[in-house]
Amino acid sequence: MGIIVSKNNEDRSRLNQRITADLRERAKAEERGQDPDLVEDSDYTKDLKKGSKFAWVWIVLVVLAIASVIIIVTI
Repeated sequence: MGIIVSKNNEDRSRLNQRITADLRERAKAEERGQDPDLVEDSDYTKDLKKGSKFAWVWIVLVVLAIASVIIIVTI
């Protein structure tokens, strides 16, 4: 059994025109400065801290881990 496929360029060109118009509208909306994910505007980000007072502990631990790996490899 087979399917007969006919070329209908007129329908394809209309579809291409609609897709192109939609993409242009989206691009214009993004140029106007709309934030599509709205993460910065969310209420849950108001009270979040950028860092903590114990960040230096993590830095020291990473330095010690790197130093221990170097010492183990050189032995």
